[in-house]
Amino acid sequence: MLTLAFDTATAVAASALVDDGEVLGERFSRAVTLLEDIDALLRQAGAHPSDLDRLAVGIGPGSFTGTRIGLAVARGLALARDLPAAGVSTLAALAAGADRAAPVIDARRGEVFVAGPFAMKPDALPFEPGTTCVGDGALLYRDLLEASGLVVPPDEDERHRVRARFHALLAREFGPADEIQPLYVRAPDAEQMKA
Repeated sequence: MLTLAFDTATAVAASALVDDGEVLGERFSRAVTLLEDIDALLRQAGAHPSDLDRLAVGIGPGSFTGTRIGLAVARGLALARDLPAAGVSTLAALAAGADRAAPVIDARRGEVFVAGPFAMKPDALPFEPGTTCVGDGALLYRDLLEASGLVVPPDEDERHRVRARFHALLAREFGPADEIQPLYVRAPDAEQMKA
């Protein structure tokens, strides 16, 4: 099964082409270049969009706009190619590639997203001292987390990056892409400003 997987919920968008568990290609860029990345992955693998069997898309939590971009691309591709799709939590995908480390994603507004999912202040994380934390939220709040006894691997450690290969591996319930719902955890910034 040739699966195209991607996630645009964090500052670095990830995409991957996976065939029965074998990663044929993986790219990292920005959400706005997702279609270019998909095209490059297909060309690199010598594949055509008509060869795709299914899609796996990140549903957040993360950036409201980034998450919406990923879902819109998934819906467009699914409609154009009659492909089933599955949504995968960005936190779950980050955790799958983190070797038992706790995923921590920047939630902006001085908060992070953690498994649950919850949005909370980085100084209130419910982790035991010695827990390894990975993700862009862990990098952003490294000093605070380390002062709390948590461990944050070096910036260049690949576990900090959401990797779409794990979306392909975690995707389970495939169906219509327009039924996949984003995982926001809290209201978008625009809604917060109205309140």
